[in-house]
Amino acid sequence: MNSIIVSILVAACVFSGSLAGLFMHRLVRPALLTKESQDAVRLGIGMLSVLSSLVLGLLIATAKGSYDTSDQAVRGYAAELALLNETLRDYGADASVPQGLLRQYTETLLHDIWPTGGGPPHLSDEPSWRLMEQVREAVRALTPVDDGQKWLRDQALTINIELLRQRWLLIGEQGATVSPTVLVILVSWITVIFVSFGLNAPRNALVIVAFVVCGMAIGASIFLILEMDRPLDGVLQISSWPLRNVLTQMDW
Repeated sequence: MNSIIVSILVAACVFSGSLAGLFMHRLVRPALLTKESQDAVRLGIGMLSVLSSLVLGLLIATAKGSYDTSDQAVRGYAAELALLNETLRDYGADASVPQGLLRQYTETLLHDIWPTGGGPPHLSDEPSWRLMEQVREAVRALTPVDDGQKWLRDQALTINIELLRQRWLLIGEQGATVSPTVLVILVSWITVIFVSFGLNAPRNALVIVAFVVCGMAIGASIFLILEMDRPLDGVLQISSWPLRNVLTQMDW
């Protein structure tokens, strides 16, 4: 489900909980609203608030860690592509075939991760994968004339294998790290907390506005979690600049 829709539903759920608390205040018998009863409720809600804060912080840290890992992986991948291109360039004119295939692969990879017409990334695209294998075969077909070219060819093969390995790692990192079950439980806890807030709050416009703002803030936090949990897609997707920069260098 779209993260914007989920965040709006969360905000509406939290606000509805506060309204339910305000409504329940009129239904609860005054004899039940003694100071001792309210203190007991506050104690339980305080513990629930601590648990909710811890889980919310854990989810944000997990999503941020996943986001940063993917960002570093893309930057590292771009650096390896640039290094392979420089290695082939140093080899000489005989390496023009694998160098051309490498540029074609980089351009295809750029469109796989950040499609021009929008949509989700598709890193497991087989034609793109085959292009990198063609680069490897073209490098293996090179015939070095001295030790220097032999060393460059061996380096190019090593980098090529590393790129193939890193691509599989990029594919594996695209799975969601935040469980929907955890989110449902967290939102349920927060809703119960706001029910208690509404139960003890006076019924006036200022309180309603405060509950609206709080609901929006909770929804925004869930939005950030969901967006950072899919770093190659959505509003907060990581920058394509590293790969675009490498592609520009390949044209020099």
